[in-house]
Amino acid sequence: MNATNRTVVVTGIGATTPLGGDSASFWEGLLAGRSGVGPLTQDWAAQLPVRIAAQIAVEPGESIPRPQARKLDRSAQFALIAAREAWADAGYTGKAGGEASLDPNRLGTVIASGIGGVTTLLGQYDILREQGVRKVSPHTVPMLMPNSPAANVGLEVNAQAGVHTPVSACASGAEAIGYAIEMIRTGRADVVVAGGTEAAIHPLPIAAFGNMMAMTKNNDDPEGASRPYDTGRDGFVLGEGAGVVILESAEHAAQRGATAYCEAIGQGLSADSHHIAQPEPSGSGIARALQNLLDATDLGPAEITHINAHATSTPLGDVAELKALRKVFGNDVDHMAISATKSMTGHLLGGAGGIETVATVLALKHRVAPPTVNITELDPEVDGDIVRDKPRELPAGTIAALNNSFGFGGHNVALAFRTI
Repeated sequence: MNATNRTVVVTGIGATTPLGGDSASFWEGLLAGRSGVGPLTQDWAAQLPVRIAAQIAVEPGESIPRPQARKLDRSAQFALIAAREAWADAGYTGKAGGEASLDPNRLGTVIASGIGGVTTLLGQYDILREQGVRKVSPHTVPMLMPNSPAANVGLEVNAQAGVHTPVSACASGAEAIGYAIEMIRTGRADVVVAGGTEAAIHPLPIAAFGNMMAMTKNNDDPEGASRPYDTGRDGFVLGEGAGVVILESAEHAAQRGATAYCEAIGQGLSADSHHIAQPEPSGSGIARALQNLLDATDLGPAEITHINAHATSTPLGDVAELKALRKVFGNDVDHMAISATKSMTGHLLGGAGGIETVATVLALKHRVAPPTVNITELDPEVDGDIVRDKPRELPAGTIAALNNSFGFGGHNVALAFRTI
């Protein structure tokens, strides 16, 4: 198919997060301003400088049979759970080419992870050292591969138009969704299962993040530790989970009578080329991503009424993003309701763009912006309309929303969605 510039819509959503095991409970938790952060009670946590995290609310073992779970890294388990919910929410049952009346050659999968099967890799290495070669699982390599979540979801739905795994640190999930939009827009696929997943709550990543001073060490107040835009913010809280959306050409959705949540307008991408871990302080790279989004789509700044910000609760990153918004959108920023949902979910790294896209889609559907919690004293450098403490109603009419994600390495992604 040579069609280009096709309209793309969201027809299904799914999530498993620290706030709940599906998209409905996740959304309910966001609107309630509830934190999913808590103490790590595992024995190994006692030795770490960081002893808090946003762990998954519902363990995957409750829905994935043990024989299957043993062949899947935790990140792939999360992705499968979120994808199954999204697939059913979009009105599909079974596999493409089977129960689902969908050509497998027109179905793709793009699911990202920033770190991949790290718990499998480290766990099997421990087994190798302690129990010997013969005890290492023969499933280790398929489990630890970064493309394992995308591949397993692709197998689940029989996707044959392409199965892809962008890896761009904390921007991975958003980049996956942007890539999926382009697959449909350019005619490569009619339907794409897209999102992000992460499962990196393990002593090594936590020790490493902690030693590089990226994570908060506020162990005494887990629920209040993730505090974007607050003067006392001192790093992110690690989270885990997955968020997946079903993207579909508007024509294909209409032909099968599907109800769409919103339009997926497109993406803007850029790279800072500044530092492997620190954001460019002025937000210039972020600004280029935002401007690229405007240049590549018909989106106008006046339409944008809501932003799900990257806002990880780091001193530099939170402010750099706001500087970029002001640089590109000017005074229009004053009518953009900005939410930092990581204040409740923690930072899911490569899964962040997935669950935050689900949150953005639901914000447009319900016309309400979720709150940012834990702001005791707003940083005077914060130049934007932050939704604080309680949800805020969004205006009527046709409105748009952004989901921003940025990652180590200087990766910047801005996704845009619009009511229909």
